[in-house]
Amino acid sequence: MRTVLKSAAAAATAALTLGLTACGTDSDPSASGGRGDADAPLTVAASPTPHADILGFVRDNLAEKAGLKLEVREFTDYVLPNTATENGEVDANYFQHKPYLDDVNAKQGTHLVPVAGVHLEPLGLYSSTLKKASDLGAGDTVAVPNDTTNEGRALKLLDDHGLIELKEGAGQDATLADIADAKGLEFKELEAAALPRSLEDVDAAVINGNYAIEADLDPAEDALALEEAEGNPYVNLLVVKEGNEDDPRVKKLAELLTSKEVAEFIEGKYRGSVVAASGTDAS
Repeated sequence: MRTVLKSAAAAATAALTLGLTACGTDSDPSASGGRGDADAPLTVAASPTPHADILGFVRDNLAEKAGLKLEVREFTDYVLPNTATENGEVDANYFQHKPYLDDVNAKQGTHLVPVAGVHLEPLGLYSSTLKKASDLGAGDTVAVPNDTTNEGRALKLLDDHGLIELKEGAGQDATLADIADAKGLEFKELEAAALPRSLEDVDAAVINGNYAIEADLDPAEDALALEEAEGNPYVNLLVVKEGNEDDPRVKKLAELLTSKEVAEFIEGKYRGSVVAASGTDAS
């Protein structure tokens, strides 16, 4: 009986070892589906529009010639793509700008770094009832994103167009408390993804470009006020976990995303609603 037990234990140990070898571990570069293997698919988390659309163009038109196998996973929020990148569920993500990335790293203790700047989605002010920004007046309600960086960005847009006045020195992380003169406007803070749906309940809303496009809004045509592209710090980035910047697959994707072909695709498809930022420094 003792011999049988010893044999069973040995078999179980061998099976466990084989299972661990097959699955990989956190320290194994081949874990999670071949992370770090130059011949394995590169999996990228992305917002559906325009990020996944742009990645789809790369996958279908450029990746094979470059020797890159590209897989795209779509996420509809701003939290899970970074979580998935940090824990190795995906190899990279493409949905966010540098101020947001910095805020996430600081608050969540993540170790994510930018690799390349790809495009800008100008933030815009929209309304289902008003025809121009100056129609906003005392007593009207404006919805703004409730995350730190995009709220500050929204308030700056309103300040730039004379709709509010921010306190002197208010930076890109400005909050409602930094408004020196609201000029009678009231504010409603909402998750960025919910802002397009809020247009029926508020007088106006400041909406991120990707969510505006998904809601069939045309930023270049429908926005009452729109961010300037030149000198804008909110370029959307290809992001990886620190230490993966030199992955050859990541380098290939960065080159493709900042290529002339992708810039032409963005210009032709989005016509000013999304602006290519080829060659932008991601640091």
